Amino acid sequence: MTTTTGGKRERGEFLAGNPFPHPYTIGFFYREKMRAIHRIAPDEAMGEILEVGGGQGGLTKLLYPDARVTNLDMDPRFAEAPVNRRDGVRFICGDATKIPFPDASFDAVTMFDVIEHVPDDAKAMSEAWRVLRPGGALLLSTPRETWRFPHYRAMARFTPHEDELFAEWGHVRRGYSLQALEALVGRRCDSWASFISAGTSLAHDLGWSRFPERVRRVLITLVSPLTWGAYSLHRPHDEGAETAACWRKPVAGD
Repeated sequence: MTTTTGGKRERGEFLAGNPFPHPYTIGFFYREKMRAIHRIAPDEAMGEILEVGGGQGGLTKLLYPDARVTNLDMDPRFAEAPVNRRDGVRFICGDATKIPFPDASFDAVTMFDVIEHVPDDAKAMSEAWRVLRPGGALLLSTPRETWRFPHYRAMARFTPHEDELFAEWGHVRRGYSLQALEALVGRRCDSWASFISAGTSLAHDLGWSRFPERVRRVLITLVSPLTWGAYSLHRPHDEGAETAACWRKPVAGD
C-alpha cells in the first residue's frame, strides 16, 4: 500500500480505486472528482477522520488508508456495505446537523457531495467545524451554482430532465460558488480545485442519458479522445462544473 509521507494514498493508486462501475466510461466523471479531491487533500497522516454522508463509497478510507474512519450517514442500510465493515472503518447512522461527537474529536472531516443534499446546510457545516480539531482539515466537494444537466442542450432529448436527477439524488439545491462555500464555513479556503470541464461534460451527459448501458459505454468510448484530452489539460483553477475545497481549522493564536 503506497502512501505519501504516511498520509494520503499516492494519486495513481487512489484513482485506480475508483469504485464507480465502468470507471473509464460511465464512471469517468468520478475519476475527475477523485483527482480534484486528491489535489486539495493534505499530505500528512490523519488519525481519526469523520466522513459525513459517506454512504457505501468508501472514498475517505481509500484516500487515507491508515486513518480510522467513522462514516456518519442517515441511511442504515449502508451499515452492511462491504466498505463499512473493513478494519479501520465504523458506521454510525446519524444526522449531519446533529453530529454525535464532542468538540474537537477528529483530525479531518470529509463531506464529499453532501452539503447540497442538506436542507440546513449552515447547521451541518457548523457541526462539521465543531468536531474538527484545531489544525485539522475540512474537505468537501459539491456542484457549482452554475451546474446544469445536460451541459450540452442538444443532448436534452436523450437525457432525463435535471429535476428528475435532483429528485433521484436528493439534491435540495443546485450548488455553490466558491465564495458561497467560504461564507458557509466562515473563512476563506486554503486550497480548491475544479472538475468536470466543458471538454469532459459530453461524456458526463452521455453517462446519465437514457440510452441503454451498452450504448452509453460505446458512445463514451467514441468521444474518449476529447474527454481524455480535456481531462489531461485541466488545471485546478480552470473553469469546472464542480468544486473540491479544503479548509484548515486555526490553532490557538493563529
